[in-house]
Amino acid sequence: MQRLRLGVNIDHVATVRNARGSVWPDPLRAALLAEAAGADGITAHLREDRRHIRDADIEALRAGIGIPLNFECAATEEMQAIALRLKPHAVCLVPERREERTTEGGLDVLGDEARLKDYIAPLREAGCRVSMFVGHDPRQIEASARIGAAVVELHTGLYSELHADGHQAEAEAELAALVEGARIAAGLGLEVHAGHGLTYDNVAPIAAIPEVMELNIGHFLIGEAIYIGLGPAIEEMRRRIDEARA
Repeated sequence: MQRLRLGVNIDHVATVRNARGSVWPDPLRAALLAEAAGADGITAHLREDRRHIRDADIEALRAGIGIPLNFECAATEEMQAIALRLKPHAVCLVPERREERTTEGGLDVLGDEARLKDYIAPLREAGCRVSMFVGHDPRQIEASARIGAAVVELHTGLYSELHADGHQAEAEAELAALVEGARIAAGLGLEVHAGHGLTYDNVAPIAAIPEVMELNIGHFLIGEAIYIGLGPAIEEMRRRIDEARA
């Protein structure tokens, strides 16, 4: 199997910074540490409410890192304009609700197919790789292919929650559905990524899915960095996904 890429989400470095209203810790510095530790890309979600990453962070990341930037955002006109101005390597469209703590599910591509097809067209023309953050429902994956997305990122949040809560049979069923979703997506010519809630304990089965080309992991790595540092936390995740891949 191909080497699995690891994208590191640095949103929650900004969460810590914003809690104090300070300039520390700096998300760009975290991104550079992640790059030095072997990350293949940096993910940052610029939310409508700017609860963590801010516009200046995206500007700094776009200018300052030497690895691809994956710009996560909702499919709004404001975010499209920012993406077209900065032209990040990738734009990952995610569902967003103001009251949610974190992204709660996959994007409903099927229910918004015509608008999303028009929405991503200028992003594609600008050279951005457009990704849809979806569940494993084949209908959503097929709709993503129809609108011209290059990538689907499969939402692993439910799998991660079931695994953490000890619901092994349900976690195995969710994993099987993710495996099938990855197979369908690859068969449609989509590149397959995965992420949300992944940890040292649950990442191996996801990393072992042959069609998955990239994992995006953030909250756990930033939390683990409190204990052992960001570089070692990323290096350990890199070791585990490489081991699972082998």
